[in-house]
Amino acid sequence: MTPAIELRNINKSFGPVHANKDIDLVVKKGSIHGIIGENGAGKSTLMSILYGFYQADRGDILVDGKKVAIVDSKAAISLGIGMVHQHFMLVDNFTVLENVILGAEGGARLSGGVSAARKELKRLEDDYELRVDPDAPVGELPVGLQQRVEILKALFRGAEILILDEPTGVLTPAEADHLFKILEVLKNEGKTVLLITHKLREIMAATDTVSVMRRGEMVATRNTSETSMEELAELMVGRSVLLQVDKKPAEPKDKVLVVDGLSVTDSRGVQVVKNVSFDVRAGEIVGIAGVSGNGQSELLETLSGIRPADRGTIWIDGEMMDLAKQDLDPALMREKNMGHVPEDRHRMGLVTSFSEYENAILGYHNDPDYSNGMFLDIARIRKVARTEIEKYDIRPPDPMLKTANFSGGNQQKIVLAREIERDPMVLLVGQPTRGVDIGAIEFIHKRLIELRDAGKGILLVSVELDEIRSLADRVLVMFDGSVVGERSPDADEGELGLLMAGVHGETV
Repeated sequence: MTPAIELRNINKSFGPVHANKDIDLVVKKGSIHGIIGENGAGKSTLMSILYGFYQADRGDILVDGKKVAIVDSKAAISLGIGMVHQHFMLVDNFTVLENVILGAEGGARLSGGVSAARKELKRLEDDYELRVDPDAPVGELPVGLQQRVEILKALFRGAEILILDEPTGVLTPAEADHLFKILEVLKNEGKTVLLITHKLREIMAATDTVSVMRRGEMVATRNTSETSMEELAELMVGRSVLLQVDKKPAEPKDKVLVVDGLSVTDSRGVQVVKNVSFDVRAGEIVGIAGVSGNGQSELLETLSGIRPADRGTIWIDGEMMDLAKQDLDPALMREKNMGHVPEDRHRMGLVTSFSEYENAILGYHNDPDYSNGMFLDIARIRKVARTEIEKYDIRPPDPMLKTANFSGGNQQKIVLAREIERDPMVLLVGQPTRGVDIGAIEFIHKRLIELRDAGKGILLVSVELDEIRSLADRVLVMFDGSVVGERSPDADEGELGLLMAGVHGETV
C-alpha cells in the first residue's frame, strides 16, 4: 500500500542549530504512528514542516505517493492534512458550529453554508463518536470536549491525515482513554494519525508504530508490539533510564505546614479555592492531583505569597498566620523557610534575559552571603552558580549564558537548584517536569525524593497523574476549587480519575 506520508532526507536549520538532519519517515495509511523524543529532538520542527509552518531547507515530502510542496497550512489542509495543537485554537465565545466552520464558511451568504455545515457536523459526530452540542459556546465546554471540536474542525476540512501534538496534557485519565477510542475509530475508518507525545505509556497503548528522534535525527522506528517503554526511553536519551521512581517508604514526622479553611477569589470575582484544609509533614510528599484549572495553581500562588487570600489560617512550623488579617508575600515566605518552584518557570521562575548566575540567586539577592558591603559579590555568586551547575548537571555549564538559551529541562533545573539549595523546610512544587524531557524527569524526581528523605515537607502539584502516583506519599484531589478526596498513591487510577472529574468520594 502507498504510504500516507513519506519524508525523504528532510533537513532544517535555524542559524547554527541543525534541527532536522536527513530525516526519513514512512507513515502507513490507516495507522496510528507515534513520534517521541526529548525536548529539542526536532519533533515539533518536523511536524511544522509537514503542516506548512516551516519549509525544509532540503528534502522531499510525499503524500499518497506524490511529491508535494507544502508552502503553508492552507496547502497542507488542501492535501488532507489536519493538526490539533497542544494549545487549542478556538474562539471561546463562538459556538461549536461557528468554530468548526471558521475560515471555511462557504461564501458571502452564510445561511446555506451553515445549514449544510450543521448536517456535515452531525455526520462526522456520528461516524467518529465525536458527539458535542453544536450550539454550545466553546468556552463553556470542558477541555475534553474542546479537543473534540478541534478534531471535528480538521475532519470538516477533509483531513485524512491528523497530527495531534501532546493531546492528553489537559485531560483526565477517563478523557484520555476516550480520546484513544476515538483515534481507533478514525484509524478503522481509514484515517492516518500522527501522535506526538512524551508519555511512553500512551505510545504503548495507542500506536501501531513508533519513531524515535534524538538530537535532530531519526534514530529508530519500531512496531509498537515489538518494543518496550524501557527500549524507547533508552533510544530517546542514548542511555539506560530508570522509568520508575526508586524510593523507600516515607517516614513522616511533625507537621511543618497546616492549611485550614483557605479560600481565594480571583480578579474576576470568582472563588477559585474553596475552604481547603490539609497538612504536610516533614519527610513526606503530599501530591495534589486534578485537571488543570481546578484551583491548584491559585492554591500554590497563595501559599507562596504571590496571591492574596480571602480567609483561612496557615501554620508554618507551628507559627500561625491568619490570612483574613495578614497578607503574605514571597519574601516573607522565604523568610519562613518555604521554597517555591512555580508552575510557569518563564512567567514566575526566571528572567530569561538574565544570565544563569543572576537567575541562580533570584529572590535571594538580599542574602548577606551574596553581598560585599553595599554591592553584590559577583565573584561569589558566579562561584555558587558553578557549583549548582555541576551538582544539577545543568547544560551547557556556563553561568554567563542567557537563561533563554537553555533548554526547558535545564531551565527547570536552574529553578530547582536555586530553591532546593536554600534547604527549605517546606517546598512548594508546581508541575516539576512540565515540558521536560525524560532524562531530566529522572533527575528531578531523584532530587525531590532526596529532599523528602532529608526530612523536608513537599507539596507537589502536577497534572500528570502518573507523576503524582510515583512521587507522592499521600494524594489529595482537587475539583472546582475544593479538595474532594484523599487517597493513597496506590489507589485505582479509575477511582482517582472519577474524583478528578468531580465524582466525589469519601475522604479516607
